[in-house]
Amino acid sequence: MRGQGPSAPGGHTPADGPGAESAWLDALAAAAYLADEHGVITAVNASAEQLLDRSAAELLGRDAHETLHRNALGQPEPRSECPVRQAALASRTAQGGELWFERGDGSVAPVAWLVTGYDDGIRRGTLALFHPLDDTERGSLQEPLSQLERLALFAELTTQLTSTMDVEEVLNRLVRLLVPRLADWAVVDLIHEAGEVRRHVVVHAEDGALKHREDLVGPMPAVPQESQFPLSRALRGAASTLAGPETYRGEPDSAIAVEQRRLFAATGIQSAVIGPIPGLRDVLGALTLGRSTCSRPFTTADLPLLEEITRRAGLALDNARLYQRQRKVSETMQRHLLPQLPRVPDLRMTARYVPAPDASQVGGDWYDAFVLPDGATVLVIGDVVGHDLDAAADMAQLRNMLRAYAFSEQKPPSKIVEWLDQSAMQLSGSDMATLVLARLSKVESLGWELTWTNAGHPPPLLVTREGETQYLTDGHGILLGTGLSAPRPDVSLLLPPGATLLLYTDGLIEEPGASLDDGLARLSREAAALSHHSLHTFTDELLARARPVANEDDIALLALRTASQP
Repeated sequence: MRGQGPSAPGGHTPADGPGAESAWLDALAAAAYLADEHGVITAVNASAEQLLDRSAAELLGRDAHETLHRNALGQPEPRSECPVRQAALASRTAQGGELWFERGDGSVAPVAWLVTGYDDGIRRGTLALFHPLDDTERGSLQEPLSQLERLALFAELTTQLTSTMDVEEVLNRLVRLLVPRLADWAVVDLIHEAGEVRRHVVVHAEDGALKHREDLVGPMPAVPQESQFPLSRALRGAASTLAGPETYRGEPDSAIAVEQRRLFAATGIQSAVIGPIPGLRDVLGALTLGRSTCSRPFTTADLPLLEEITRRAGLALDNARLYQRQRKVSETMQRHLLPQLPRVPDLRMTARYVPAPDASQVGGDWYDAFVLPDGATVLVIGDVVGHDLDAAADMAQLRNMLRAYAFSEQKPPSKIVEWLDQSAMQLSGSDMATLVLARLSKVESLGWELTWTNAGHPPPLLVTREGETQYLTDGHGILLGTGLSAPRPDVSLLLPPGATLLLYTDGLIEEPGASLDDGLARLSREAAALSHHSLHTFTDELLARARPVANEDDIALLALRTASQP
């Protein structure tokens, strides 16, 4: 029995029972299901089970939209955009050229559909009829987009392309919006520095998913000024044009024309439009959209649409490239400001800096380590509040002043930080900052003595070689830059032989929506598990395991390990 619940339209009453409902559905030539007024499937026929590769038991009682309706890539469709649901809510009859239904194996099948409402006086619902479309019936590539569809596409392009600042992600989103909606194939060539051209994307739709042809991407030949073939002209900024295999059957005038002929042969593209991707100042590349034999050939009427697409893609790519250049400058500045670690007998030392995912977030975190004239080693970890190039500049100023005080005045860490705070406020009015300043001295026959003060920074973590962990929570004072005056304590501790000391910034433990205690517990737990590894492995693995998934901050980390014997 494939039905239960509401009675079928067409005169069947509840007295007919679910068996009668199932019987008349099975008599239909098309695949069909019934859904109640909430959109829950109450009956399916044998044709639907076969087409969807799902049994009635897998479908009954489930929401029809959530269970079946997908886009061409197999992704869930928003309820607000589902024409079947809109017709059902309005209790009207409607039909359409193409929807995608998810099958039991996870693939999606294109179907033509018709829905009509029913109301037998007792129950209300929807009857949906659908049948599979073959390539000759599918209409998504056969007819030009309507004005409404164009506006919807432009809105999606603007929203999706401008919401990322990664060039590769811009390209991935671009081709997902265009294939198979407008074309069977999409190809993107970009011009890089010094005029080098690289084919970044060759993608087509297959079984409801996008397939990348990695064998067709890579560096492209130079673009000669005299070449009159469509791709060469597009990369020089000429107007969009039509192309096909016949375009490249003649004698090629350049190596890039030979490469384009290979593309048409390998993909089976029979009709294409090729247009430049304009930037604010220069041509950024070219977009090729291709259609196969079973699709409607492109015409000159499609060129304005292509040009509007490439214009929006160019704006997004220009922004992403500018952003990545800014990020590179920020990271380079940050890394040049971070020091080389000193070599100290009986100590192993390593450091890591991981930039924030957002270029504008780079700049505030730093570490430092240096040896004083009296042989003591100074360790610093710090974080300037605010994350941008100004924060990086403030960080550099603080680091340089701290070094100057530490070298010239052989004083405890608390006194150095007190002077640093006063000077930073008077000289520059710097933003607030946190830091830990520690002095590490070798004590004969006892090992290494650590003396530190903490200005509002996360506490250092001490890990013994046996895996016991301890946060050094003593020595806390207020952060720098508040304008307040308060005593700063110093605390001393003998480090056990073979122990690891970890200084880090808050990006390693803070995660939106989670408590700081959770981050500290996670760091302690992972550090304990890694205590037997070499210091470099310990540091790399700790970053990989303890760093929050939703981390949006940069991270500085300084780790040292004492010798196994004092």
